[in-house]
Amino acid sequence: MRAAVLETNPGELIVQDVQIDKPGPNEVLVRVVAAGLCHSDLHFMEGKYPCPTPTVLGHESAGVVEAVGEGVHYVAVGDHVISCLSAYCGTCDYCLTGRLYICQNKNALERPAGSPSRLTRRSGAASEDVTQFFRLSSFAEQILVHEHALVKIDKDMPLDRAALIGCGVTTGLGAVFNTARIPVGSTVAVIGCGGIGLNAVQGARIAGAGRIIAIDMNKTKLELAQEFGATDVIDASQVDAVAAVKELAKGGVEFSFEAIGLKAAAEQSFAMLRPGGVATVIGMIPMGENIEIPGYALLGDRRIQGSNMGSNRFRVDMPRYVDLYMQGRLKLDELVSARIKLEDINEGFAAMKKGNVARSVVVF
Repeated sequence: MRAAVLETNPGELIVQDVQIDKPGPNEVLVRVVAAGLCHSDLHFMEGKYPCPTPTVLGHESAGVVEAVGEGVHYVAVGDHVISCLSAYCGTCDYCLTGRLYICQNKNALERPAGSPSRLTRRSGAASEDVTQFFRLSSFAEQILVHEHALVKIDKDMPLDRAALIGCGVTTGLGAVFNTARIPVGSTVAVIGCGGIGLNAVQGARIAGAGRIIAIDMNKTKLELAQEFGATDVIDASQVDAVAAVKELAKGGVEFSFEAIGLKAAAEQSFAMLRPGGVATVIGMIPMGENIEIPGYALLGDRRIQGSNMGSNRFRVDMPRYVDLYMQGRLKLDELVSARIKLEDINEGFAAMKKGNVARSVVVF
């Protein structure tokens, strides 16, 4: 099968032939129909986060089940599914207390020691193992995953839009619904209006926020944010974002969301809070970087917290998001800026770095 392989970290992706094994116990083989380009993948391509190489990147995908291994009962051949990074063991303390998204026993999802690799490639006359990126590797024509990494969805749902629910949508919406749990009428600010930020904006709209302030340096993205539900927009290239938010929200917002992954933006998200406010950092701040906040500001009962994949319960959340889309209440069509071929994947990431797109989707 064709797959986009990261040979070095950092480095660009190379499309080449990779072999995929047959499903073993509790494993599912999925024909990938669509895979979204996520900024998280770019972090690994740029070396901001380490990963073993060679590896097939990608984690935001949707497709059709082609085969199942022994012991699989949740899905059957022909089912439509979305993959998710929040694969879970189901037995650790975190899983048993409803926090599957921070499962601490993900090794249980791997093949037993000594088993063949799920992915391999030819290297001369020999075969070489290829690392599976977070047990998914979605930039490929097929994925072979543990059944706990998949959720079944309605077959009427378009798979190129369903793929986005696999990460960006779930992360943005979940940060609002599950992590911050904003109440109706809240004042909200979202820093960064890429794929995840736009979903935080529309999550705030769906949750009934009274005021939603979107912040970015790209005018096109600010226009998109208004389409997704922002009541106010701030061009951070023209004004001081924190001062502008405090002026609009009369002293600061109750909830802020950082959706870029920058130290400065995370610090701004805290600085724009009113007393009692909560800042939620969604973005992946590069390893080795620390954020700084003034200690005295904590006396105002302000808080800053992280959010892992929107604190999701993905087998519950994702079908609900599909329903919201089918009802016309969740915007997904507008998120897809471009549909590209696998061979054009590096150009897709280049467009992401320039800030020209909300989401590009590889369609197989």
